[in-house]
Amino acid sequence: MIRIGIIGDIGSGKSYVAKNFGHPVFNADQEVSKLYKKDKKIFRILKKLIPRYIVSFPIDKKEVSKAILANQVNLKKIIKIVHKEIRKKMNLFLLKNKNKKIIILDIPLLLENKINNKEDILVFVDSQKSKINKRLRKRPNFNSKLFKKFKKIQLPIDYKKNKAHFIIKNDFTKRSVKDGIKKILNEIR
Repeated sequence: MIRIGIIGDIGSGKSYVAKNFGHPVFNADQEVSKLYKKDKKIFRILKKLIPRYIVSFPIDKKEVSKAILANQVNLKKIIKIVHKEIRKKMNLFLLKNKNKKIIILDIPLLLENKINNKEDILVFVDSQKSKINKRLRKRPNFNSKLFKKFKKIQLPIDYKKNKAHFIIKNDFTKRSVKDGIKKILNEIR
């Protein structure tokens, strides 16, 4: 099984690129959303750790945002609990797809949390900063303070770019992404 890890800046279009590979995708952000909506165990643990912010089930992302904005310690607590569960979900995904030729890992903190393997193929999604910022501001509930907190826990973009085996230029058109993916898949095969 070939594991392709998608890396890049926040808002660079990693999930869009991952989906367009046409192979099974593990999307960590979607899994986190599912945890907040459906996992009562996670709710109970987070409620115990940060009771001022986590009050009702399903967990409201606004509550999580408030907790993170309140202080960096809350972010670390949330990450510790949530990432452990996401790792389990990823392992189930890998098991379920063990006979697939290629799988895609769309995990924002893939390198930061050392989730990648040495033999993973890393694809960096390269997008113009101005286009990223424009897209981020259009997101519902975009919060620049929250964005800065998440940027702090990420490795520098240049580091990620240097670690990548391939770079896909994402100018936010289907053509650029499809062409980049086609080249990568041809080279891998």
